[in-house]
Amino acid sequence: MMGLMASEEIRTVETRTAMSPTPRGAGAATNTPETTPGAGRTRAWATRLVVVGIMLSALNLRPAITSLGALLEEVRDGLGMSGSVAGLLTSVPPLCFAVFGVMAPRLARRFGPAAVVCAGMAAIAVGLVVRPYVGNTAGFLAASALALMGIAVSNVLMPVIVKRWFPDRVGSMTGLYSMALAAGTSLAAALTVPLTDAMGGNWKSGLVVWATIAAAAVLPWLPLLRDRGPADARPQEPAPETAEAQAPLRITRSRTAWSLAVFFGLQATAAYITMGWMPQIFRDAGVPAGTAGVLLAVIMVMGVPLAFVIPRVATRLSHQGPIVLVLGVCGLAGYAGLYLAPSGGAWAWALLLGVSNCSFPLALTMVGMRARSGPGVAQLSAFAQSTGYLISIPGPLLVGVLYQQSGGWGLPIALMAALMVPQMVVGFIAGRDRTVEDEATN
Repeated sequence: MMGLMASEEIRTVETRTAMSPTPRGAGAATNTPETTPGAGRTRAWATRLVVVGIMLSALNLRPAITSLGALLEEVRDGLGMSGSVAGLLTSVPPLCFAVFGVMAPRLARRFGPAAVVCAGMAAIAVGLVVRPYVGNTAGFLAASALALMGIAVSNVLMPVIVKRWFPDRVGSMTGLYSMALAAGTSLAAALTVPLTDAMGGNWKSGLVVWATIAAAAVLPWLPLLRDRGPADARPQEPAPETAEAQAPLRITRSRTAWSLAVFFGLQATAAYITMGWMPQIFRDAGVPAGTAGVLLAVIMVMGVPLAFVIPRVATRLSHQGPIVLVLGVCGLAGYAGLYLAPSGGAWAWALLLGVSNCSFPLALTMVGMRARSGPGVAQLSAFAQSTGYLISIPGPLLVGVLYQQSGGWGLPIALMAALMVPQMVVGFIAGRDRTVEDEATN
């Protein structure tokens, strides 16, 4: 979802397809209808292929994480992994997203976004096949990092591809993409344990099965490998915002940018703690393993409807702070219930935490609203997301350490609740009606 970093490149991707040099104004669509029947049929066929590729790819952007969370206890026992090392394992996703995600725009310029996403899906498939069978913790971590590298670059480039192929349907396609992502997240959480039981109870089989979907996601991109996308695009004339876009932004001088980066990092911390540890919390409270996976699926599936609703509400408000507060209160209530009655009210706590977990689409919406120009959005997105993912790395690791040292979940849950308070504060500040250009332009 970090594809806003490449927004300057994708604004005029398809002007090359025009049969005559028609001048374009600020709000003109970037795609040009083909003027021959054969070209139109080719375009329609390729568009359908891209839709399939987007949906299959989105399905693969979280199962590597949530399938592991559902079987973390079995993986720890099978590899002799301590609680601290398990915490390190749950910190690997944001680390990989921070490190490898920033490489995606450069790779896309050189090879084309379709080729990079195709390679990303292949990396996910290979990583998921290899990691259960390497036989040691270091190899498991390395194979997981390979899969997460594929997820990281695909995270960034999926929105780029949506913008390139569907410039007039960005909202609807992003909604479908978000729905598929949430569906893949929740399906892996809910089905991993039942699939493992059906295959003889071997956790290795339960993890490797998700590689088949990643392998299938490679196929739609193969005919599109020569599509260079934004790497070949050149605008025919400057957009009216060019003068403003050329004004340098010292993004670190913007209080709004820092608030948004910290908000992004704290909500990512909560999300990766949830994906990595929540099934174990429920299991230790006496909830059966299969039910614990379904509870994680409930938390994740809340993102399907709310990913449509929250951005639409946010864009209608001049200040998004009230939404931040509502989501934060739901999180605090969920953590309180998890501490006081983890098994008795498990379904209620899962619903509350699922609502709170939808700070992610709100953060992405605010990135687009806190800058006026395309380059400003790209710069803000790069800063907020890279800084945010770095901030989120210690959280899951610290939860593992606290769990191991205390022998229970009281301290880790208290930490999760405590982190929700600054998330609400910085989110409220980031939601104010102002732009980084006002704060960071020389």
